[in-house]
Amino acid sequence: MTTPAYAVPALPEPPAAPARTAYLVASGDLRESANVAGWPTQVGLERILTAAFAAHGWALERGHDVDPVTGHGFISSQRMGMTVFASIPPDAPLVVAEAVWQYSHHVLAGLRTHRGPILTAANFAGDWPGLVGLLGLNAGLTKMGREYSTVWTVDGTDAWFRDAIGEWVTTGRVTHDDSHVHALPALPGTPETRLGEALAAQLLREKAIIGVFDEGCMGMYNAIFDDELLAGIGIYKERLSQSALWAEMQRVGDAEADEVQRWLEDAGMTFRLGTDEATELTPAQLRWQHKMYVAALRIADDFGLDAVGIQYQQGLKDLSPASDLAEGLLNNTRRPPVRSRDGARVLWEGRAFPHFNEADEGVAVDALVTHRLWTAMGLDPATTLHDVRWGEEYDGQFVWVLEISGSVPPSHLEGGYAGAEGWRQDPVFFPAGGSTINGVSRPGEIVWSRVYIADGRLQVDLGRATAVRLPDAETLRRKQATNPEWPIMHAVLHGVTRDQFMARHKANHLNVAYAPDAATADKALEAKAALFAGLGMPVHLCGDTALTAGGGGR
Repeated sequence: MTTPAYAVPALPEPPAAPARTAYLVASGDLRESANVAGWPTQVGLERILTAAFAAHGWALERGHDVDPVTGHGFISSQRMGMTVFASIPPDAPLVVAEAVWQYSHHVLAGLRTHRGPILTAANFAGDWPGLVGLLGLNAGLTKMGREYSTVWTVDGTDAWFRDAIGEWVTTGRVTHDDSHVHALPALPGTPETRLGEALAAQLLREKAIIGVFDEGCMGMYNAIFDDELLAGIGIYKERLSQSALWAEMQRVGDAEADEVQRWLEDAGMTFRLGTDEATELTPAQLRWQHKMYVAALRIADDFGLDAVGIQYQQGLKDLSPASDLAEGLLNNTRRPPVRSRDGARVLWEGRAFPHFNEADEGVAVDALVTHRLWTAMGLDPATTLHDVRWGEEYDGQFVWVLEISGSVPPSHLEGGYAGAEGWRQDPVFFPAGGSTINGVSRPGEIVWSRVYIADGRLQVDLGRATAVRLPDAETLRRKQATNPEWPIMHAVLHGVTRDQFMARHKANHLNVAYAPDAATADKALEAKAALFAGLGMPVHLCGDTALTAGGGGR
């Protein structure tokens, strides 16, 4: 019997990498409107990088061309990313250049198997969320255990950036200062320590459920937490479909939605209304947002959820106005009442219901833990998930611009509801519109945190910061330099420089919660550290806290 001759496809030999040449790829948005609008900014970043490499005698070659049909040169799908990487020498030095928001899964398959050194790079600017995209990509690489280096620059002239490029082309690595990171010391056995440990034991014993309306929002591989990791800390997922949310929205009557609007107006919130559905905020858009708010709480009641996350940006964006207004209201203790379907109960009356924006499961863990701990300490449990958007020096200190598309609880804003204003979401990202909860975060002491995956484990970074008030003119300048329709926080991190934070942070998001004063914030941080440690998670203290040398100074 003869052995059949199978036609086995011959694998092409991988191309050789030219000497002193690095390849450049650019991961983009899934939304073509965003890719087209952000392309000029990307061109500027690539020009800076090309000049920086040339200064060290290196060429920077694009790994994929500009598409003459779309008019941009972004990788805009996972399939396209795989195709691009098939033509790049697998051992070549590789630069991932990000000047806009990017969907990490477009390039993660290629980065996972690429053998050469990887450098992620962004422009330190606010007009497009390139820094947010960079941090999300870095977190994804960290989660999958892929080594990489990272750089950023304002305009290409800063000496640190030029030296970092030189180090990378020489060694394949960039050295960063991580002296601000401290392992958790032995805790002092205070009432705060005991409270955190008790709440950890309660969570492990009684367990909790987070409801996830579709995972993987906006390509955030870093925000998908494996069930086995979550189960290890007593948290389980209820996987929900956004189609079920949309269906439940249809069951909420106009009169009930309009009651939400009246409540907000009576509380002092104002809205910038117009008549053009394509470009302005309209009453019809608000009505759908209020229906989403009601529907989310009823579904949470159905499943006995402890927190919920709405993805929105994929799928619902083509059906419904934005989810952001509902998200911010859910996270606030004072909010429009929602009754059960039979009218017998007010759902979570007088309590915040933790929502994790963009279905970011790192925020889910953090928000759930913070909600329980802050409530037990008699503090406002409202949390805000912010994008790490940008920042600049002001009056001798670096002040970060923390910004998110609308999911800020009004208690975090100056003036509360009276300081909140509804603006229409940008049509580039939100074709169906919808209102933000716009405003300026009130000055005060905060605890910031991030739960992430590294070395196959859930880990957490904790730090202290102060939300500061800047002059109105400076606030306006910063908002106009980013997205003026979105709420903003001016934050000064304690004992953490700009570059230390950028090199260390393993997420595009950062979670914040207020405390009434610095002493209480330090106690809350201690209790939170004890809680996470009680769940078996490595706890990293970043910068100056009462538990580290420096005692909370900045």
